Amino acid sequence: MKFAVQVVLGLSLVAGNAAFAAPAAAPSQAAATNPAHVKSVQDLLAAMQVEKVLRGVAGRSRYPSEAQRKEVFAKLDRTPPAEVHRRLAAPLASVISADTAAEMTRFYNTPYGKKVIHDKYNSGPQIMFPGSKPVVPPEEKKERKRAAYVKASKELADAQPAIESEAFKLLQALNKEKR
Repeated sequence: MKFAVQVVLGLSLVAGNAAFAAPAAAPSQAAATNPAHVKSVQDLLAAMQVEKVLRGVAGRSRYPSEAQRKEVFAKLDRTPPAEVHRRLAAPLASVISADTAAEMTRFYNTPYGKKVIHDKYNSGPQIMFPGSKPVVPPEEKKERKRAAYVKASKELADAQPAIESEAFKLLQALNKEKR
């Protein structure tokens, strides 16, 4: 029974990857071959600390044994973040524009952007009481009003499924490699 559930889950992941791959191919493929564009996406992935997304994907994946799970995480520990950024940049350049990459890299390198990234990967559960409103710091209010940020933030949010999909594909590739 467990095997059947794993097979169904595996097939759903494969089908899910096909669904995520279709939108990724829609934008211009010429953009993905532009080295400057790929480099700007690579810089964005470094600023976003996307290697932590890869660890999250690995954590949500199912493994036949605890030993295989530990092996996968050991491979991730041995993989330098720069290699993850480099390997994800080219496929993601087709879904993240150069302008978005530049704007969001700028944002994530600001003190407030670094705090956002830190909180994204390191914050615990938060309790909101009914009727209370979250406190928005002044620097965030100012940032949210910039037209370039608003556009780039939306495009990056729209690219999130593709980022997760490419992270899953990279995890599979790293798992197959001998290290």
